[in-house]
Amino acid sequence: MLTVLNSERFQDKCVGEAHATLLEEGQYLCSERTMYRVLKRHAQVKERRNQLRHPAYARPELLATGPRQVFSWDITKLKGPEKWKHYQLYVILDIYSRYVVGWMLADRESAELAAQFIDETCEKEGIEPGQLVLHADRGTAMTSLAVGQLLANLGVVRTHSRPQVSNDNPYSESQFKTMKYRPEFPKRFGSFEDAKAFLRDFFAWYNCEHHHEGIAMLTPADLHHGRADAVLERRHQVMLKAYAANPQRFVAGAPRRAVVPDAAWINQPASSATPSESPERV
Repeated sequence: MLTVLNSERFQDKCVGEAHATLLEEGQYLCSERTMYRVLKRHAQVKERRNQLRHPAYARPELLATGPRQVFSWDITKLKGPEKWKHYQLYVILDIYSRYVVGWMLADRESAELAAQFIDETCEKEGIEPGQLVLHADRGTAMTSLAVGQLLANLGVVRTHSRPQVSNDNPYSESQFKTMKYRPEFPKRFGSFEDAKAFLRDFFAWYNCEHHHEGIAMLTPADLHHGRADAVLERRHQVMLKAYAANPQRFVAGAPRRAVVPDAAWINQPASSATPSESPERV
């Protein structure tokens, strides 16, 4: 029996398939249970089929060198007034500028709602066919047929994170963390309107007042809407005046003008990095 199971014919077949095939050919060697006992005695109880345990997922490597090139989106739950009540927050973020280009609060997660939300956001941002890559994890709404068909019609490339790899979608994860770690973020929202009012204030602050360390301490709105160079120049002129008045306070010499980031990556390939580069804080 062991010789038969290890033969070229059955060596990559499960025990049940081998047993059924032999019965159909008029052969009964022993029961399936006995086959398993013999295989266990010889340390051969394992996956016998010639197949991958998990599909091979490609590592996403996405580059944005300006706004409206790569968007990242995700959905997170917000606790409602009761234990089993939750609201679903949909957020789309530009990974280069960190600007939240769209958000929506709903009482459920839905592929149809997601498709409508993405469509409206792309229209508002003036996205043209072939311009945008939209990245997300592998949630039900993200991989849905409705979203896939919409993006195909819009000419938007869709990419996904690998399963259970949070680093493949770091910008959305970081934005949710920034929101939920705010001191005023409540443990629960009293109602749908209560949650919507909080989010309206939060995203106004996040986009227009929050100075982001990953983008030269600019606000996402300044970088997204092309005001970054003017803002950095004004700051630099202030520093130059301070240097001219008290150069002894500047140990490293004359201040240098900060620069706009030249790129934002999701999973930057090692070959594209220079030795002087350090990992960017998201």
